[in-house]
Amino acid sequence: MAALRLLTRPSFLSISSLSSSTRINLTRSTYNSFSRPFSITANMSSGRTVTLNTGAKIPQIGYGTWQAAPGEVGAGVYEALKIGYRHLDLAKVYGNQKEVGEGIKKALAEVPGLKREDIFITSKLWNNAHNPEDVAPALDDTLAELGLEYLDLYLIHWPVAFAPGANLFPKAADGSESLLNRNVSIVQTWKAMTELPKSKARAVGVSNFTIEHLEAVIAATGVVPAANQIERHPRLPDPELIKYCAEKGIIITAYSAFGNNTKGLPLLVNSDEVKAVAENLAKKQGKPVTPAQVILAWSQIGGHTVIPKSVTKARIAENFQEVDLDDEAIAALNKLGETPYRFNVPFNYNPKWNVNLFNTEDEKAAAHTPIIKL
Repeated sequence: MAALRLLTRPSFLSISSLSSSTRINLTRSTYNSFSRPFSITANMSSGRTVTLNTGAKIPQIGYGTWQAAPGEVGAGVYEALKIGYRHLDLAKVYGNQKEVGEGIKKALAEVPGLKREDIFITSKLWNNAHNPEDVAPALDDTLAELGLEYLDLYLIHWPVAFAPGANLFPKAADGSESLLNRNVSIVQTWKAMTELPKSKARAVGVSNFTIEHLEAVIAATGVVPAANQIERHPRLPDPELIKYCAEKGIIITAYSAFGNNTKGLPLLVNSDEVKAVAENLAKKQGKPVTPAQVILAWSQIGGHTVIPKSVTKARIAENFQEVDLDDEAIAALNKLGETPYRFNVPFNYNPKWNVNLFNTEDEKAAAHTPIIKL
């Protein structure tokens, strides 16, 4: 069987989670001067975890719930847990946490042997709750929606604060922009996150943070985020951020691994290059290989986690299947990153967030940057 090369630091990989058939070869060579290569053959889906800086283990493949419609997401969560997923990714702003909680409850009642502690559950603090006094109540609200006593990981969703209040999407007077809160910094919000009781949030982290944002919150508090959830896929490999997070022991979770439709562009799974990789692997391995499976396999290289979303049984199962990438496949996918592209740019949302987060060409017209420290 072809081996999937995982380029990662030893502390990131939960060796004990792999089956006895797993083949691990360590070498002395380095990757980007910060990690040692592992050559691993293992079940891509069910046996592999990475370890947070808290010591907790998070499965590399998770089930995402972004853009999962009400009336579908509960059944999707139940199906995912029944198939074997043990990592769920949620957020307040997705507007579906109550139904997600119902899917979890159903699975706990009906999937033989499944317990709450078997499931790694992540949710996120939304932009309207960045004031320090709002952070703990926001966590309590999420737990109430889910019907749970604790989260395994709680993230700051974006390094952008909206006007506080019940409205998740407050708008400026003319309706063209989101109404920002320029009176709170990400350092203040992060400090409040670190003070949450571990009985309710066992680990805390961030999402959509750049190196500059990470350096600021670590320097101010001495607390390193357990994870940074970012847009990442073959068109956006983000090697400098990946290297920085590896050096700090921050786990990466990739969202929008297939791209998205916010700009009407084709998804990566529909690109000719990814389709060609899948077809070539299928011929070599003598079994069906889909473009989605190819991207998910690539996303896990380096000990990263990834959270695909689907609400159809067939695709939920498909995303959970093992696929081995050979060197030729990895090289072809890496080539896509030579022309990086970011699908999720809040400056282009409607209403727009008038903030330059990632310094893309479009964002250079923004009036603001994230408030790092007041």
